[in-house]
Amino acid sequence: MSWLGEFRIWSRVAVTAALAWATVAGAQSGAANEPIYMYRGDDRAARLVDKAKAEGKLVLYTSLATTESLPLTQAFEKKYGIKVEMWRAVSEKVVQRTVAEAQGKRFAVDVVETNGPELEMLTREKLLSEFYSPYLADLPASALPAHRQWVSDRVNFFVVAYNTTKVRRDELPRSYEGFADPKWKGRIGIEATDHEWLATLVKHWGKDKGMAFFRRLADLKPDVRKGHTLLSELVAAGEVPVGLTVYNTYAESMKRRGGPVDWVPVEPVVGRPQGVAVARNAPHPYAALLFADFLLSPEGQELFNSMGRVPVSRKVKTELNDFTYTMVDPATVLDEAQVWEKTWNELFLGQ
Repeated sequence: MSWLGEFRIWSRVAVTAALAWATVAGAQSGAANEPIYMYRGDDRAARLVDKAKAEGKLVLYTSLATTESLPLTQAFEKKYGIKVEMWRAVSEKVVQRTVAEAQGKRFAVDVVETNGPELEMLTREKLLSEFYSPYLADLPASALPAHRQWVSDRVNFFVVAYNTTKVRRDELPRSYEGFADPKWKGRIGIEATDHEWLATLVKHWGKDKGMAFFRRLADLKPDVRKGHTLLSELVAAGEVPVGLTVYNTYAESMKRRGGPVDWVPVEPVVGRPQGVAVARNAPHPYAALLFADFLLSPEGQELFNSMGRVPVSRKVKTELNDFTYTMVDPATVLDEAQVWEKTWNELFLGQ
């Protein structure tokens, strides 16, 4: 399910939670943690480690796959001797659990690491807090929302993946506009819920140019499949020769395993942010901040890179992010969810 689809579910949850949350917000201000999160003194590094070790543990809620989240938490535990209690679920469930616990005045979570739009939802519910990290200086401006309630620590890029036995690399257009050519009919596929890709390209190109492209693409009736993993697998199998909205992390993983798959960052490349946030009412605020530091540091970012996840830091150079791109704006597209979902469904799903 795309995050726009998840937003519809989340909206229903939020309506029933509104009255309860007013009481929770008043009872728990989170003010005690703000000086910890924003401290910039010369002794910050040593102080943070000492006090985090005294806390002894942190609680992490994440949607990151266990194949990556476990190595990350284990590396943190080995470095600092601080236990990480991790709960992993899809991003929708991460949001629902965080809010439900706040409604019950049970503040268990210290760090949330999940998709940008879901973090934006938690920001609007005043469950997160701005924090300072020296590693913020290593991030591009697109990784830092204006409110600074969460920070992008990794990115999913929509790229063109292709089966190397079905398509030659030099056949591929340099821009998405080239895929509107009738010669691609019957050879291309898209993921069924990628409304934010459409929204971002239309905003990037302008409404007239953007919608003209998507109408031409829809006329070719691309193969529409539910799930980015499935689309990647179908490209590898040759059933879908070219996938236009494959996450480059998935394509890269299959390529590294020896599959007949490669990918190219066709312009304009759209990035979808994932991020890290510290909970406003975290019971272990020092450990929470130290973990956020770790994920954003060159060490943590290189760990992401080594596992095929796209790092955000400019300190880590990799082919996974070495190209020009435009980022999905979670706040803007979240506000316009119904408009873009309706447009997408009419074009590609016949709804």
